[in-house]
Amino acid sequence: MKFSIKKNIILEQLTNVSKAISTRNIIPILNGIKFDLNDEGLYLTASDSDLTIKSFIPSDKIESIDMQGTIIIQSKYILEIIKKLPSDIVNFEVIDSLKILIYTETSQYNLNCLNSGDYPQIELKERENFITIKALFLKKMIKQTIFAVSTQESRPLLTGINVKVNGELLECVATDSYRLAKKSIVLDKPYDDVVDIVIPGKNISELDKIITDEEKDVEIHIFDNKIMFKYEGILFQSNLLNGSYPNTSNFIPAEFVHIISVKLNDYFACIDGASLLTQSKEKNIVKMDAIADEIVVSSYASEIGKAENRISVERNVTDDISISFSAKYMMDALRTFDEEDIIICMNSDSKPIVIKSATDESLIQLVLPIKTY
Repeated sequence: MKFSIKKNIILEQLTNVSKAISTRNIIPILNGIKFDLNDEGLYLTASDSDLTIKSFIPSDKIESIDMQGTIIIQSKYILEIIKKLPSDIVNFEVIDSLKILIYTETSQYNLNCLNSGDYPQIELKERENFITIKALFLKKMIKQTIFAVSTQESRPLLTGINVKVNGELLECVATDSYRLAKKSIVLDKPYDDVVDIVIPGKNISELDKIITDEEKDVEIHIFDNKIMFKYEGILFQSNLLNGSYPNTSNFIPAEFVHIISVKLNDYFACIDGASLLTQSKEKNIVKMDAIADEIVVSSYASEIGKAENRISVERNVTDDISISFSAKYMMDALRTFDEEDIIICMNSDSKPIVIKSATDESLIQLVLPIKTY
C-alpha cells in the first residue's frame, strides 16, 4: 500500500473512526485502525466489538494511489503523529508487509503494524427499509435527552436511550430514575416496523460528535441487536442493550394542579443564583416557593448562609406550593429548551415537576422533588 493524501482530510476521518477505539480493549488487534485502499478510495475501520465506525475517503480526494493494500495501524500513535506533522501532504508506504512509513518532506515515522488477517470480519449491512432524518433534528434529539441517562452500571438499561418508533412518530426517552427527558419527532414518512430499542448512551454521544453538517440527512438502519447510522461517508454501528426498558409512560402526569408560566432565562438565572451556596454539596438542593404571582428560590448552607432570588410569574391558581429539588438537574433540563416561554407543572411537593415549552409539545423534561425533612 502506498498513497499520498492531504493532512486535514486523513486527520478528520481518523478522528471520527478512533471514537470506536476503547481503552479497555482486551483484543490487541482492535487497538488498531484498519486501512483498506482500493480503486474506489480509502476505507478506515475501527471497532471495540460494541461500536464500529467505518469511514470512506473517495479516490478523488486522495492525491495519489501508487499501490493498493490493507494494513492495521496502531491507533495510539497514528492520530498523534498526523496531528503533529507540519506538512499539508502526508505519504503512507507499507514496507516489509507489517511496517508502515509515514513521511513528509521534513518528518518520518516508521511504525510496526498489525496483521490485517487477524482483524475480525465485521458486517456492516444496510436495510432496504430505513428511517431518514435530518441531521439537525437528530443532534437536537440527542442533546435534549442524553444528559438524563444513568452513569450507574448497576442498572445497565438506564445507561442507554430508549427509542420507540410507531408509524411516523419517533420517541426518545432517557432517565436515571431521578429525572426524565422525552423528545418526540414526526418523521417525513411512516416506518413500517414497530421499534422499541435501547441504544448505549456513550455510543450515541460519539455519534453526536461526528455529525457536523446539520443540513445533511442521516439514515437509520435498525436490526434485532444493533443499529447503524449512515451519514455522508461514515457508517456508525452500535450494539443495542438487551432487555426491556422500564415503561415510562406513566411517569408523566396527565393533569396538574399548579401551572406556572415563566421566562426561561429569568427562571434559569433565579435557580443558578440561589444554588451558589450549595454547589459543593452532592445534591445541590434548592427550595422553590410559589406565592401569589411570584416564585422564590432559596438555598441554605449552615456553614455559609442563605441565598434567595425571586421573579414574577403567571399562575393558574393562587394556592401556595413549596417544593425542593436538585438545582443541577433542573438547570440541565432547562438548557435543552430553545423557546423563551416555558411552563412549570406540579401537583404536590412529592410529585414530579414537569417542564414544557409554551409552544412546542415535542419536548418534556421531568425532575423529581427531594424531601428535605
